[in-house]
Amino acid sequence: MTDAVRLPDYVAGLDFPLSRADLIRRAQELGAGTALLQALRALPTERFTSAEQLLAALGQPG
Repeated sequence: MTDAVRLPDYVAGLDFPLSRADLIRRAQELGAGTALLQALRALPTERFTSAEQLLAALGQPG
């Protein structure tokens, strides 16, 4: 299963707003691959107010 498919798994259970650092930490805990971690580190937004905002920033449907 690719990281893009697992994105909802990484977002599920998170309390928003959250920082990019919190998101990266969560993805690492869940075993995210290098490609997703690099994409998260490259996000222009430092803080996300909703899952929809995060998924949109990653180019994923919300």
